[in-house]
Amino acid sequence: MRKSPPDILRLGIPKGSLENATVDLFARAGWRISIPQRGYFPSIDDPDLEVILFRAQEMSRYVEEQVVDAGLTGSDWIRENGSKVREVAELVYSKATSQPARWVLAVPQESAVRKPEDLRGGVIATELVRVTREYFQRKNIDVRVEFSWGATEVKARLLDAIVDITETGSSLRANNLRIVDTLLTSTTRLIASHQAWRQPLKREKIENLALLLQGAINAREKVGLKLNAPRGKLAAIIKLLPAEKSPTVSPLADRGWLAVEVIVEEKDERQLIPRLKRAGATGLISYPLNKVIP
Repeated sequence: MRKSPPDILRLGIPKGSLENATVDLFARAGWRISIPQRGYFPSIDDPDLEVILFRAQEMSRYVEEQVVDAGLTGSDWIRENGSKVREVAELVYSKATSQPARWVLAVPQESAVRKPEDLRGGVIATELVRVTREYFQRKNIDVRVEFSWGATEVKARLLDAIVDITETGSSLRANNLRIVDTLLTSTTRLIASHQAWRQPLKREKIENLALLLQGAINAREKVGLKLNAPRGKLAAIIKLLPAEKSPTVSPLADRGWLAVEVIVEEKDERQLIPRLKRAGATGLISYPLNKVIP
């Protein structure tokens, strides 16, 4: 591993299924990452950061062992590896949706298994071996848990059951599998080594990363809304806006009009704009947001 200057923060980002979503998140937070076709050292437009690609499954170990100062990985792999790291921030994003991923116990639709106890004496295939063993031990169910190198869904019909990760359930349905139970819900975490966290300069950089990445996630499902309101109709227009939001209201050159600006949920925008228009608002502008910092 090549050496970095002591004031550079070495950051691990996940290679594989989370890779593109992570690069996109960093772009919205203000960093441009360029990943080479081959190689594990992407470029980033920040002289204080050095980025390295690792599989999410390995990330917490490399952070704990100070190969990198900080990294992004799933809470599932922190638990699976038993890693002693600093969990700085929860970042709820994933490869397909904004929902947490789930590790589920699944069997073929035609299986007679209806509950975990029905698998007593059986064989379970999974990548998440430690967590799966702990799950069955807590339930006092004797099973054999085998590590799966991939294509785990296929093995459900070769063995007795699988424990696999799912976001939408589409892969399980495509393979005609049925969920018996959920073992673990996992979200992405920004983690740091305890040594890096104790260094003021590196800690500040890690905290800055957390703030801006969380801001990008907060902005994902929101939009900014600008409009002009006749002074006499301002109260009625503001009443239509989300109750928890305090809009910015500014006078215009024409004293009879005011400018109003607010952040709203994107899903509410299509109902809200027609109602605002009917209430007397004009010049309505909706725009996307990169970051929302509370």
